[in-house]
Amino acid sequence: MAERSTAAVDVADNSGDEPLTAQADQSTADGVVKNREQDTDTDEAQGSGGAERLGKASPPELHSGHKLARRYRLEECVTRLDGFSSWRAVDEKLRRAVGVHVLPADHVRARSVLAAARSSALLGDPRFVQVLDAVEENDLVYVVHEWLPDATELTTLLAAGPLEPHDAYQMASQIASAMAAAHREGLAHLRLNPNAVLRTSSGQWRIRGLAVNAALRGIATDAPQRTDTEAIGALLYAALTQRWPYENDAYGLSGLPKDVGLIAPDQVRAGVHRGLSELSMRALVNDGATASRHEAACTTPEELVKAIGEMPRIRPPEPAFTAPPEYQRTTYQQGTYGRPATHPGVTQQITAPPPPLQSRTGKALKWAVSALLIAALGLGSWQLADALMDRGNSDDSNRTQTTDEGDKNSTAPKPVKPLKIQDAAEYVVSGSAQHPGDVGETYDRDSSTYWRTSSFIGGPNLAPYKPGVGIVYDLGSAKEISTAAIGLYYGGDHTTVNLYAADSLNPSPSALKSMKKIGTLTTTGTTATVKASKPVKTRYVLVWLTALPYAAGDQYSDAGHKQGITDVKFTG
Repeated sequence: MAERSTAAVDVADNSGDEPLTAQADQSTADGVVKNREQDTDTDEAQGSGGAERLGKASPPELHSGHKLARRYRLEECVTRLDGFSSWRAVDEKLRRAVGVHVLPADHVRARSVLAAARSSALLGDPRFVQVLDAVEENDLVYVVHEWLPDATELTTLLAAGPLEPHDAYQMASQIASAMAAAHREGLAHLRLNPNAVLRTSSGQWRIRGLAVNAALRGIATDAPQRTDTEAIGALLYAALTQRWPYENDAYGLSGLPKDVGLIAPDQVRAGVHRGLSELSMRALVNDGATASRHEAACTTPEELVKAIGEMPRIRPPEPAFTAPPEYQRTTYQQGTYGRPATHPGVTQQITAPPPPLQSRTGKALKWAVSALLIAALGLGSWQLADALMDRGNSDDSNRTQTTDEGDKNSTAPKPVKPLKIQDAAEYVVSGSAQHPGDVGETYDRDSSTYWRTSSFIGGPNLAPYKPGVGIVYDLGSAKEISTAAIGLYYGGDHTTVNLYAADSLNPSPSALKSMKKIGTLTTTGTTATVKASKPVKTRYVLVWLTALPYAAGDQYSDAGHKQGITDVKFTG
């Protein structure tokens, strides 16, 4: 087998902060962990021309709130590494979130980063996260790119389990097609990993960091097409098996057993689609796919696109159909008794009833029956009206009493009243604050914005190292609280949410012990509806997290126990 390319040994690029221990809680005010000394990548060991580590150029002294070009306001540092830093920022001119890479103008890679960013911007392919600006100004070089708040990294998706065959097929097809188009324009990625692949809320796959991520880290190779093709094969392998196809663990995934070699995905996990398994092997292995089928290896994204096109199309799973409950079925409706149920789009054959009697006897009988029915109806209507009048005159009070008793015994729920949040503040009992500047994003009615915790190594329970993390909400005046609906950013093993009645917007750290608990809930999903055991009247409500789920690394932080709050709504 040929020498492994960049994708083969690029095993631990998390592009985010190191997870914090619950005991140390080492996050700084701008959300950056300072004790990280170097990237976990080993570019110099990749065998693909990676540049040596740099210790000469120090990262520019930037901070949250700093503005570039009087337009881009830096919000949060995502990566600080090798003399450059990456930030989540706000384009104040267009009022949108963006990402920014910043490095000194005299950095040895500054010229190559500018060239890569401008080349990527000229491609203009919507399947890639777009470069919006690339500028040298005030001894700084910065690259501005799209920020996709509705997109989820493949790393995060795989933390929940392997992808369905149709999703894995779509990912491989869209990524291979996009990279084939990029290589036709002379552009390579060279850092294509689960952190660089995103799935949007509409189901489209996007690639970020085309050419730029490799330039930032000084990565080059003599076989860029082979490198990117093998990387797509690794992505498909991980999507099918939830394992990384090399010996080292990476991106929250376990590697393969040592000294065993590369095992086909359908031998790693039962139920893997055979065609996709062979496709990943063709992209990963230079000398063919499997022992059973000696297909030619795919060495370029274009060849991989062709191989995908030759596969039978994998259809999406059929939507589950739930039959209506038995009590909804009836055959007593007029016109349907004894007839089969109608189906949309199917013409129903109508059976004509037998013709009526046309003889004199039949006509006479028909008129006689009609006369009797009319008489009976008239007599019955008169008797019914008389009975109703008598009953109304004699028993009206009794009837009214019965109705009133029925109303009194009814169990109709009281109307739910939403309670407006006036203000909020992060509550810190011990250690450092999490992200106090983002608390307003938990009640701005925008599900794409949120407040998040740091990433902790220990968990899911934060105690005894940290009693919890949370936010106090101000309702403006004392209100009766019955329910809190809380949107959570991460699912996972479990999240524990507690509600307390606080005495102020900024209670003292020791006040937690004396707060009255309203309710508690533990969930593995992304919503938590905490109901009060009995209604409590208070102006200030503390949402307190004492257990956090494990989540993979993302564009904000490394893997660890963490949580984010997207939407909070109180009702009384």
